[in-house]
Amino acid sequence: MARPVGGATVVVAGADVAGDASAGGPAAPEGTAGPEGLRSGPPDLALLEREGEVAADYLEGLLDIADLDGDLDMDVEGDRAVVSILGAGLDQLVGPAGETLDALQELTRLAVHQRTTVRSRLMLDVGGHRARRRAALTDLGRQTAESVRASGVRAAMTPMSAFERKVLHDAVAAVDGVHSESEGVEPGRFVVVLPD
Repeated sequence: MARPVGGATVVVAGADVAGDASAGGPAAPEGTAGPEGLRSGPPDLALLEREGEVAADYLEGLLDIADLDGDLDMDVEGDRAVVSILGAGLDQLVGPAGETLDALQELTRLAVHQRTTVRSRLMLDVGGHRARRRAALTDLGRQTAESVRASGVRAAMTPMSAFERKVLHDAVAAVDGVHSESEGVEPGRFVVVLPD
C-alpha cells in the first residue's frame, strides 16, 4: 500500500495496515500488552503493522515541519516494525555517528507508545544508514571472532549503541569457538569477544 502525504510517499510492505485510531480505525488489539505495556507471547502482526503506521504518521509530520522530502517504507521484520525514510538530503536526520537517528528513533517509539500503550521496539532507518552499518558491523564481528578463535586472546570493541552491539553479538554467535559479552555502562557499553 502506498500513499503520498505532504512530500512523502508511504509504502507498506506485506499485509494491509490497521487503521488509525484517531481517524476512527481500529486500535491495537486487546490483550497484547502485559504489565507496564511490555509485550507478552508471540509477535502480534496486526500490532506491529499498527506501530509502523503510527510511526509513519509521526515521521510524515516531522518531514513536513522540517520541509524535507522523503519516502517512508514500512515493514515487519521478526518481532519488530521497521520504518525507513528514503530520499536525498536526509543526512541531517542521521547526524554524526548516527546519534540524531538514534534520538529520532526514540522519539518515534515514544509517539508509538503514546498511541498504542505498548512499548515499541520499532527500528528506524534513514537513507540506508542502519543497513550499511549492519553490514559493516557484521563483517567486523566475524573478523574479530575469527581472530580471537585463532589467537585465543580476548578482544574488546569500542563503545557502541545497543543496535550495534546486537549486530556484533549475532555475528560472533555465528562463529564456532568464541562467544561475546557486553561490558560497561551506557553510553560507554562495549562488546568483548572471548574464546570458549
